[in-house]
Amino acid sequence: MSASATTKSQRRKPGKPQKIGPGTESQTILRHWREAVPDDRFAHLVRDATRSFQRALQVRLVQYEVPFGHWTFLRVLWEADGLTQKQLSDEVGVMEPTTYAVVRAMEMRGWIVRQQRVTNRKNVHIFLTDAGRALKAKLVPLAEEVNRIGAAGLSAGDVATARSVLLAIITNLAEDVSAET
Repeated sequence: MSASATTKSQRRKPGKPQKIGPGTESQTILRHWREAVPDDRFAHLVRDATRSFQRALQVRLVQYEVPFGHWTFLRVLWEADGLTQKQLSDEVGVMEPTTYAVVRAMEMRGWIVRQQRVTNRKNVHIFLTDAGRALKAKLVPLAEEVNRIGAAGLSAGDVATARSVLLAIITNLAEDVSAET
């Protein structure tokens, strides 16, 4: 291939990440499913649907300067404020060092405070501040919008069926993991 025929991505410096626009990842996923491997495994389809939902929410969270990684922690705390760091890790499904890093970052943003109880100095409990609680009114409508967009054109019955199928899959896999351990 001649030097003039190289593409921009081929000319970029090694180790430098390629810039990807907001719709690029979605278009790649669509091409994969429609053209490359339309009959790929179901797990891959679910993963790509999840990635698409996450990306759509991520681009909306930017306006409030909320990293997508903090979204999951905020959702849990909006429902169960005052959890220990360990409980928060378990609820979000990440390792404790990850939770520690996110909690510190959220604390620096003024969204949470960490406190030890007088009766138990070992555990650190995570509490939302007023600023952290106020984010719920701003961010939840963004997630609801993404869900509406994702379900656009689907009947209520199709959405109910999809929920039922996904819950059955989650149950089946949870039972499998339980049986293995």
